[in-house]
Amino acid sequence: MRLRTLATVTLLSVSVWRAANAQSPNAAARAPGKHHETHMQRPVTGPHKHLRATATITVHSSETKPFDESISPGLHELQLRETFVGTIAAESTARALQLRRDDGSTSMVSMQRVVGSLDGRHGTFVLQGSEVVQSGKIKASWFVVSGSGTGELSGLRGEGGFEGDFGQGSSGWLEYWFE
Repeated sequence: MRLRTLATVTLLSVSVWRAANAQSPNAAARAPGKHHETHMQRPVTGPHKHLRATATITVHSSETKPFDESISPGLHELQLRETFVGTIAAESTARALQLRRDDGSTSMVSMQRVVGSLDGRHGTFVLQGSEVVQSGKIKASWFVVSGSGTGELSGLRGEGGFEGDFGQGSSGWLEYWFE
């Protein structure tokens, strides 16, 4: 094989290898040996333009019902109605399953349908979340469930979260893209 052809093949192979092994912005957090609290990070496939939306989230109503209190810590079901004000302008209904510890801290998993607009695009989508409440503070991560976007939000993907004072509102964000 000629030297020029060999060099071209080598460069092409290196380029393909780099593209196949390129890491998403969250890959460092998911690297082997790194402790990561949530298993909800989703791999990013293909080149997508990532955008960021933010909102102030206000809880308008919440209702908690026992789910299983036969053994401590107890499990409870939580239903919420919220609004988002910002570049996410929407209303949401959410359900969460809570584990309440004796020290007052709580771990939750949730699903919520968001109805409104995201940076001016109208439709609906579903967020799946993981939340922790400790010392009156809530911190959460969430991701857009694949295939849940409707209207102008069809094909929406993303991940983000929120934090704030539990029951007093929080600041949320969503890094998103469209498939």
